Amino acid sequence: MNRLLTLTLFALFAASCDSGGEEAHQPQPNILWITGENFKLDFGIYGASGVHTPNIDSLARSGMRYTRVFATSPVCAPSRSAFFTGMYQTTADMHNMRSHRDDDYRLPDGVRPLTHWLSDAGYYTANISMIRDSTVGTGKLDLNFVNEGPLYDTEDWATLKAHQPFFAQINTPEAEYDIYDRMSAGKKRVPWVGEEWHPKIATPENVTPPPYYPDHDITREEWARYLNSVSGMDMRIGWVLEQLREEGLDENTIVVFFADNGRLEARGIHWVWDTGLHVPLIIYYPDGVHAPPQFERGGVNEDVVSLLDLTATTLWMAGVERPAGMQSQRFLGEGADPPREYAFSARDRIDETVLRLRSVRGSQYHYIRNIVGGEGFPTLNRYKEKCFLVKPLMRRMHEEGKLSGPAAALWAPFPEEQLYDTEADPHEISNLAADPEYAMVLDKMRAALDTWIVETEDRGAFPEPDSVVVPFVQEMHDWFGTPDWHIMRE
Repeated sequence: MNRLLTLTLFALFAASCDSGGEEAHQPQPNILWITGENFKLDFGIYGASGVHTPNIDSLARSGMRYTRVFATSPVCAPSRSAFFTGMYQTTADMHNMRSHRDDDYRLPDGVRPLTHWLSDAGYYTANISMIRDSTVGTGKLDLNFVNEGPLYDTEDWATLKAHQPFFAQINTPEAEYDIYDRMSAGKKRVPWVGEEWHPKIATPENVTPPPYYPDHDITREEWARYLNSVSGMDMRIGWVLEQLREEGLDENTIVVFFADNGRLEARGIHWVWDTGLHVPLIIYYPDGVHAPPQFERGGVNEDVVSLLDLTATTLWMAGVERPAGMQSQRFLGEGADPPREYAFSARDRIDETVLRLRSVRGSQYHYIRNIVGGEGFPTLNRYKEKCFLVKPLMRRMHEEGKLSGPAAALWAPFPEEQLYDTEADPHEISNLAADPEYAMVLDKMRAALDTWIVETEDRGAFPEPDSVVVPFVQEMHDWFGTPDWHIMRE
């Protein structure tokens, strides 16, 4: 009788393990990251006009679209360093732009690149720039660590089918353009990637730039160019998705589309307004892969998500447990972490420009703290002055007294604190920090930031030595030149 009871209990236990572990015992899926460089939610499926994005829109209608996802940094290298390790760049000393490129920096103990964790789990890893004869990506890494060994197994798409499961990343080129040739010190204007064949959906005549820019031909030209780069990127994504179908890989490949940071515009990239931090995220599960309970085909998720959380969630897709100490949270699967109340972001030195800004983004309100002072938007950054013609335009108009409204307000020094109601004020031009009606919101978000700074050991409080910063001044001068107004001031 005891033996029979024991066998019965064992059988029940085994059955419960089998049923409860259905996700864990499935074959590992392929995972494809398509990373857009410098995009906000400027796609048809998100409600944008002036773009033609049928491929991304279709992916979202078949997948899950996320509406409140925020990068941890408004510029590529710190943001990428964070979501490629699952650690805030401010914790792991990767927060300054293009840092640790030529020193002996190593990732902290226990912190590893995502692809190394995936390789240990049996994944073949790839960073793809070409499919057959078509350019689909840049091959960009731009990480603030370089001493961790090879990060990928291959660059060759043709090897993927024979090496499954695979994790592949494609970094799209469209909104990563310098309109001046760096090698000629910014004197020769050249087309950006793909300019000659981009769809011309947007034109200077049919676009409406945001109200923080002056109504001017240059403004409209830049805005149309950006929107057309969105449409151009969508074409490349179409090539990628079609290739998955042709090779029969579409039924067992999870596709994740997102951007590394916000929009490529003068008030976007580099700044911790939503324009620099708010990014798209679309996750597609094919029928051949068991989807998590949170997944709803054609669904929309409005939870606050940090782009940092893509790391742990991707590991979970691959059947890998989140490593101890990883700050990334998991937002899919049984036992996923609770939704975040806030997404935290940081901007520190970018090239030669030293500022320290911190951001707390909730579902409605956005709090920004300017920690070290500085001029704010007018601060010199040679790349921005040369590659975004609206900025020198605005500088000249400001000097001539021709700016008004939100465009004029950009030339005032940053206040210590900013607070925006993003539902009532999506362009974030009405600062509520001094309004008594919002005092409780302000206090709560202040406290949240103070806690995050301590708990994550934010290293932004430790400035880089001049010996690190000063060479960037010369490097940026060599690439982009120095504006005459700044030389005269010096």
